[in-house]
Amino acid sequence: MWTRTYLVLLVVRLYLALQPSYIHPDENFQGPEVIAGKTFAFPHHLTWEFTTENPVRSVFPLWPVYGLPMVVLHWIWSELGTNEVPPQVVYYTLRILMFILSFVLEDWAVHELVQSPGHRRLAVTLVASSYVTWTYQTHTFSNSVETLVVAWSLVMVQRILDNKPSSIATFLPQVQSLVPPGTRNHTYQYRPFSLLVLSIATLLTISLAIVVDTSFYQTDSPLLNTLLTNPTFTPLNSLLYNTQTSNLATHGLHPHYHHLVASLPLLLGPALYLFITAPIRNVPRLPVLSAMSGILLLSCIPHQEPRFLLPAIPLLLSSIHLPRSKSLTKYWLAAWIGFNILFGVLMGVYHQGGVVPAQTWLGQQTKLGVSMGEVFWWRTYSPPIWLLDHNPIRTTDLMGIPFATLQTQVETALGSECNPNESVGLVAPYSSMEIDHWIVTSAENQAFAFEEIWRYGQHLNLDDLDIGEEGIWRTLGRVVGRRGLVVWKVRRVCGVRMGEEVRGIMREDW
Repeated sequence: MWTRTYLVLLVVRLYLALQPSYIHPDENFQGPEVIAGKTFAFPHHLTWEFTTENPVRSVFPLWPVYGLPMVVLHWIWSELGTNEVPPQVVYYTLRILMFILSFVLEDWAVHELVQSPGHRRLAVTLVASSYVTWTYQTHTFSNSVETLVVAWSLVMVQRILDNKPSSIATFLPQVQSLVPPGTRNHTYQYRPFSLLVLSIATLLTISLAIVVDTSFYQTDSPLLNTLLTNPTFTPLNSLLYNTQTSNLATHGLHPHYHHLVASLPLLLGPALYLFITAPIRNVPRLPVLSAMSGILLLSCIPHQEPRFLLPAIPLLLSSIHLPRSKSLTKYWLAAWIGFNILFGVLMGVYHQGGVVPAQTWLGQQTKLGVSMGEVFWWRTYSPPIWLLDHNPIRTTDLMGIPFATLQTQVETALGSECNPNESVGLVAPYSSMEIDHWIVTSAENQAFAFEEIWRYGQHLNLDDLDIGEEGIWRTLGRVVGRRGLVVWKVRRVCGVRMGEEVRGIMREDW
């Protein structure tokens, strides 16, 4: 029974890993966007973390996680003698890789950390049935990689405490700082040689990271001279940046209790109730102490996002027991299953789900005979530029600017003179009803023609909620009832009456 349950949960994890949902822009712009641009010369956009005078994002961990698979794909395609690797192949290869890493390393780490056979099955099942594992952990977040590194660092410490040989100790020493101080002291007291190994490995790791980052960010001068005079040390830059509240204010400030009252309930759901109310008995001490110390440390930083807590989630889930009461256990299991199905479908399928398919389709538009020089994106997450392949389309991310400003931008791009061969693209959620009015008005005034050329139904834009103005049910009716992402081709009308043509594409029956 347990084996069948685990296999079913594994299939669910693989299915959601292959869905193009888009949880947060950082899953693209802090990893694949950077490395794909360097490896395949795809068009790409570097965010401020990489372009600031003192870069705060290290590329050292990106190369083994994302760079190596891309290099292998590049070699395979070269051996086959075909054209360059399509970006969608790279995208789904990375998703499958993250699934494999999650399935092998995360579940294995939980299996090792929980030594009680009875509790081990519960811990592995809870981790495997969490929507966080299905979605966040199978996306290309740096936090997802951190989850695996932290988990295996704890496995290394556990092996040291159990007096077992651990070759992994030479590969993951830099994360030892996340282990509670009392545990570290105990470790080094009984295995003093490990402190020497830790020091040497940490020094080598830091040195290699500095070399890689310096060569990436400073290409104008000889590497050796730059390393001696002005090396790039991104962890220090990041620390200095994040200690300034004025810098963090640009990303959003949160109270110190935000993780406790918002992030943890969102990630754990009903499991948080068991962690708080049920007595912790016969649970591995190392995971729960590491998780709690990490959460407290991250709570001291005023900018807080749920994904920052990803490394703590499997540790917390492996530290709880089901209620003793069978009836309470039945109700809790129902709540746990419902919670994870709801958020699994939401975050794994629908959340900004049309952005990646739309950008992939636009990258193929020259082959489909669709001619657009510029595409405006409105009310969506920033589209990954590298998915355009080598298409010369210019992407303009308008984020959530006011509708009037959007109109001005589009009209300016089309120019004042009518050219029947000139058009721009507009990508926007179908739930944005302002565009409906714009289409009708443009038809009546014979000013602009809108042609719907692509649509993707599995797209929800949760940033478009306006409950204060519209109310709960009207907002949900619009955002959920009119879910989807639409690509419009917009051009000026050149003396031809377009009213009936434009009104014909306003399909309310979709």
